[in-house]
Amino acid sequence: MGHDTTTECLLFPDIFTTPVVAQFDQRQGSSDGGAILLKAADRRLGLTEALADCLVDQRQVGKIDHELEELLRQRIFGIACGYADANDAARLAEDPVQKMLVGRDPIEGDDLASQPTLSRFENGVDRKQLYRMGEALAECVIERHRRRLHGRARLITIDLDPTDDPTHGAQQLTFFNAHYDTWCYLPVVGFLSFNDEPEQYLATAVLRPGNAVASAGAIAILWRLLVRVWRAFPQARVRVRLDGGFADPQVLDFLEAMGVEYVVAMAKNAVLNRLAEPEMEPARQLSEQNGQTEHVYGEGRYRAGSWSSERRVIFKAEVVRQTGKEPKDNPRFVITNLQQSPQWIYERVYCQRGDIENRLKELHHGLEIDRTSCTKFWANQFRVLMTAAAYVLMQELRLRAARTACARAQVWTLRERLLKLGAHVVVSVRRVVVHLPASFPFLASFRQIALSFGTLSG
Repeated sequence: MGHDTTTECLLFPDIFTTPVVAQFDQRQGSSDGGAILLKAADRRLGLTEALADCLVDQRQVGKIDHELEELLRQRIFGIACGYADANDAARLAEDPVQKMLVGRDPIEGDDLASQPTLSRFENGVDRKQLYRMGEALAECVIERHRRRLHGRARLITIDLDPTDDPTHGAQQLTFFNAHYDTWCYLPVVGFLSFNDEPEQYLATAVLRPGNAVASAGAIAILWRLLVRVWRAFPQARVRVRLDGGFADPQVLDFLEAMGVEYVVAMAKNAVLNRLAEPEMEPARQLSEQNGQTEHVYGEGRYRAGSWSSERRVIFKAEVVRQTGKEPKDNPRFVITNLQQSPQWIYERVYCQRGDIENRLKELHHGLEIDRTSCTKFWANQFRVLMTAAAYVLMQELRLRAARTACARAQVWTLRERLLKLGAHVVVSVRRVVVHLPASFPFLASFRQIALSFGTLSG
């Protein structure tokens, strides 16, 4: 509200039994009281500290008001709280909880950085620092789960998935992508899942030009993840799942050279269609008999002209029926070195990739990973990494909310239930007290998460 001498207020004279006045005069209040959980998660993971260690401060010492680690935390915690734009900085500069998150006194501490300062910060990071930050992000995530699982995992699955990031300005390396029918970037995001757990944990996020092929950079990303996964879990089997855009001969050769299990979708072509035809006919007959969508599984051996060897291809020979439309053949193909039955591989392994779409929705709609509006490409990569870091913190909250009402909540629901709490901050000589509402409906979830951060292990 600034420092106006007149308190701003709103009057509601007719909607309650007595007139109600809403006064905006609580200078020690915040609407993000629950965000102290983010600070606790960050301390346990050591995430922002590890990322800040990758940065190089080239500013003049005598002119520095905000340390790089403070700026980084301000942006990452702000993104997690729903403030994806640096423009929100002016409205949050005096927020006591936001100041606590970066390590400042909530009342007497200096105001947070302004939007111009944050913009200079985002544009001052070069690609070498960003590369190190990407490695630090993966290290923190993998180390977190190594501790959680005590270094023992039966199976670790790596999923890579590209996603579109529409652009609306003159950003560097934005190009028209015919598949998405828009000018965009094409970031690729990598996730890890452990054993049979349903959650996929974000471990890497790399921004790419809008005209990049889906497999661009995949080998380098997989190599970085594999090295760290093997170091943390030397006895685990590693499986890689990829969609059809990654069915590149070099990627397949790499996976086989690394000795990992793989399941990679492949786009249909005339040869593959002929391979599936013996099973398509039974599928058509079944669909004709019951009037429903039907499928039959099969397999064969296939070698594309650019491949170094013949590989196993499993397929789902499917006939799709929709009301008012003619039945349509819809064969699906997957390249794999697994030995199980085609049906088991397709339904129990490949189809589990579908949940990645929920993770991407969270990144786009919950944290706005596509808010890449800087002119410079590397500044936008920095934004993507900070958003990824915010998502890692939110996933940590969800992990610790097991068996509560927030156990499977999406990011935006976690924010509404746990972070967006009206708070009154009181500072004394000995401590800071954050007063939260006693009528908070998700107090049990909040208490469990907070107590879990109070322990020394896990």
